[in-house]
Amino acid sequence: MKDFIKVPYADGDTPLTALRMTPDGPARAAVAIFPTFMNSTPGVEAKARDLVEAGYSVLIGDFYGPEAPSDFQQAFAVMTKLRSDPRAMRTRLRATIALLRELEPDVPQLAIGFCLGGFAVLEMARDGQDLAVVVSFHGLLETPLPAVDAIGPRILVCHGDADALVPRSQVNGFWEEMDRVSANWHFHSYAGVEHGFTNPVMLDGSPNPAFNASADRQSWAAMHALFDEVLGQAHA
Repeated sequence: MKDFIKVPYADGDTPLTALRMTPDGPARAAVAIFPTFMNSTPGVEAKARDLVEAGYSVLIGDFYGPEAPSDFQQAFAVMTKLRSDPRAMRTRLRATIALLRELEPDVPQLAIGFCLGGFAVLEMARDGQDLAVVVSFHGLLETPLPAVDAIGPRILVCHGDADALVPRSQVNGFWEEMDRVSANWHFHSYAGVEHGFTNPVMLDGSPNPAFNASADRQSWAAMHALFDEVLGQAHA
């Protein structure tokens, strides 16, 4: 089995480390993957491997650099710090997109994210990044910097309707925000499904009570279907 290659990069003076993997043949497209607030996890890496098997090059971004957390409490603290300056956070996110473009300049570029990463890809769409598609899985929807200009990427949001972090008022607010800038968006909401529904296990290896096999399967299939629609050919 292939392993990820560590790729150093930086956001200003903050050193970061991405995880990269490429398919055996030519890449169909390159996918920036923004992980959860825990940074890269086995669950996120499993999704990345699935994309590689389908013919995509992947790059898992790094939110925190040397501040990378080792437990939930640390993760919440560093995430809060990162989100406390929305413009600085966008600069951090742009560094991953810039690295993807540097590594994969000749193929379409896409971005997906989970949890905090779902929020991150939506921020990159709002930021005007030149991406073909962004896909958010159980991502946060509310932003301190709502879109004011037209959004280029196709957008897919896969959301658990029972997500306690994203009440329906925020869902409605997101729809209205996207409509104000005429974004091309799809929103899939899964009844009774909680936050973190794509990840079957917790960091300690115990079952994740929020995992929902149907929502995980349906959302991942929806992502592939949108990729196929935009890229114009069926994935492997």
